[in-house]
Amino acid sequence: MNDAPNKPTPPEGVPDQLVSDLNQLTAEEFRKTIIHAQELLNFQNEEPFPIEPKPGDDILKVTERDGYTEVVKQIFCGEDCGDCPHGPYLYHVEQEPHPDGTETSYWRFIGEVQLDDE
Repeated sequence: MNDAPNKPTPPEGVPDQLVSDLNQLTAEEFRKTIIHAQELLNFQNEEPFPIEPKPGDDILKVTERDGYTEVVKQIFCGEDCGDCPHGPYLYHVEQEPHPDGTETSYWRFIGEVQLDDE
Protein backbone atom coordinates (compact mmCIF):
# COMPACT_ATOMS: atom_id res chain seq x y z
CA MET A 1 0.00 0.00 0.00
CA ASN A 2 1.07 3.54 -0.70
CA ASP A 3 -0.38 6.45 1.30
CA ALA A 4 1.55 9.11 -0.64
CA PRO A 5 -0.09 12.54 -0.96
CA ASN A 6 -0.28 12.18 -4.77
CA LYS A 7 -2.33 8.97 -4.50
CA PRO A 8 -4.90 8.74 -7.34
CA THR A 9 -8.46 9.84 -6.64
CA PRO A 10 -11.11 7.32 -7.69
CA PRO A 11 -13.66 8.41 -10.32
CA GLU A 12 -17.06 9.59 -9.15
CA GLY A 13 -19.51 6.79 -8.57
CA VAL A 14 -17.06 4.15 -7.29
CA PRO A 15 -18.53 2.80 -4.04
CA ASP A 16 -16.57 3.77 -0.92
CA GLN A 17 -16.27 0.13 0.19
CA LEU A 18 -14.76 -0.85 -3.16
CA VAL A 19 -12.24 2.02 -2.93
CA SER A 20 -11.34 0.88 0.58
CA ASP A 21 -10.94 -2.73 -0.55
CA LEU A 22 -8.80 -1.74 -3.55
CA ASN A 23 -6.53 0.33 -1.32
CA GLN A 24 -5.68 -2.84 0.60
CA LEU A 25 -4.51 -4.86 -2.44
CA THR A 26 -0.95 -5.82 -3.29
CA ALA A 27 0.44 -5.19 -6.80
CA GLU A 28 -0.21 -8.83 -7.77
CA GLU A 29 -3.79 -8.65 -6.47
CA PHE A 30 -4.29 -5.43 -8.48
CA ARG A 31 -3.17 -7.16 -11.68
CA LYS A 32 -5.56 -10.05 -11.08
CA THR A 33 -8.40 -7.63 -10.25
CA ILE A 34 -7.81 -5.69 -13.48
CA ILE A 35 -7.88 -8.91 -15.50
CA HIS A 36 -11.11 -10.00 -13.83
CA ALA A 37 -12.74 -6.57 -14.32
CA GLN A 38 -11.81 -6.65 -18.02
CA GLU A 39 -13.27 -10.14 -18.34
CA LEU A 40 -16.51 -8.91 -16.73
CA LEU A 41 -16.67 -5.97 -19.17
CA ASN A 42 -16.17 -8.32 -22.10
CA PHE A 43 -18.83 -10.67 -20.71
CA GLN A 44 -21.28 -7.77 -20.62
CA ASN A 45 -20.36 -6.87 -24.22
CA GLU A 46 -18.94 -3.55 -23.08
CA GLU A 47 -16.05 -1.87 -24.78
CA PRO A 48 -12.93 -1.23 -22.67
CA PHE A 49 -12.86 2.19 -21.02
CA PRO A 50 -11.36 4.63 -23.56
CA ILE A 51 -9.71 6.94 -21.04
CA GLU A 52 -6.06 6.03 -20.75
CA PRO A 53 -3.64 8.48 -19.15
CA LYS A 54 -0.58 9.41 -21.17
CA PRO A 55 2.83 9.40 -19.49
CA GLY A 56 2.95 12.42 -17.21
CA ASP A 57 -0.84 12.69 -16.89
CA ASP A 58 -2.68 12.35 -13.61
CA ILE A 59 -6.40 11.81 -14.13
CA LEU A 60 -8.24 13.39 -11.22
CA LYS A 61 -11.88 12.90 -12.15
CA VAL A 62 -13.89 11.03 -14.81
CA THR A 63 -17.62 11.61 -15.31
CA GLU A 64 -19.73 9.92 -17.97
CA ARG A 65 -22.05 12.36 -19.76
CA ASP A 66 -24.55 11.87 -22.58
CA GLY A 67 -22.38 11.54 -25.70
CA TYR A 68 -19.00 12.20 -24.11
CA THR A 69 -16.80 11.57 -21.08
CA GLU A 70 -15.72 14.51 -18.95
CA VAL A 71 -12.10 14.17 -17.79
CA VAL A 72 -10.17 16.41 -15.41
CA LYS A 73 -6.43 15.87 -15.37
CA GLN A 74 -3.15 17.43 -14.38
CA ILE A 75 -0.05 17.28 -16.56
CA PHE A 76 3.53 16.80 -15.39
CA CYS A 77 5.96 17.91 -18.09
CA GLY A 78 8.92 16.24 -16.38
CA GLU A 79 11.54 18.69 -17.59
CA ASP A 80 12.60 20.08 -14.21
CA CYS A 81 9.61 22.43 -14.39
CA GLY A 82 9.09 24.52 -11.28
CA ASP A 83 5.41 25.00 -12.15
CA CYS A 84 4.45 21.31 -12.29
CA PRO A 85 1.85 20.00 -12.16
CA HIS A 86 -0.04 22.03 -14.75
CA GLY A 87 -3.81 22.25 -14.54
CA PRO A 88 -6.15 20.80 -13.60
CA TYR A 89 -7.63 20.93 -17.10
CA LEU A 90 -11.06 19.83 -18.29
CA TYR A 91 -11.44 17.74 -21.44
CA HIS A 92 -14.45 16.27 -23.21
CA VAL A 93 -13.56 12.87 -24.69
CA GLU A 94 -15.67 11.42 -27.49
CA GLN A 95 -15.35 8.19 -29.42
CA GLU A 96 -14.68 8.91 -33.08
CA PRO A 97 -15.83 6.11 -35.43
CA HIS A 98 -13.83 5.25 -38.55
CA PRO A 99 -15.06 3.68 -41.80
CA ASP A 100 -13.24 0.42 -40.98
CA GLY A 101 -15.35 -0.01 -37.82
CA THR A 102 -12.64 1.01 -35.35
CA GLU A 103 -12.89 3.96 -32.99
CA THR A 104 -10.38 6.33 -31.49
CA SER A 105 -10.74 8.69 -28.56
CA TYR A 106 -10.93 12.37 -29.50
CA TRP A 107 -9.88 14.68 -26.63
CA ARG A 108 -11.28 18.23 -26.79
CA PHE A 109 -9.59 20.72 -24.46
CA ILE A 110 -12.16 22.83 -22.60
CA GLY A 111 -9.95 24.79 -20.21
CA GLU A 112 -8.49 25.08 -16.75
CA VAL A 113 -10.84 24.20 -13.87
CA GLN A 114 -10.91 24.67 -10.14
CA LEU A 115 -11.62 21.47 -8.21
CA ASP A 116 -13.51 21.58 -4.95
CA ASP A 117 -11.80 19.82 -2.06
CA GLU A 118 -13.80 16.71 -1.29
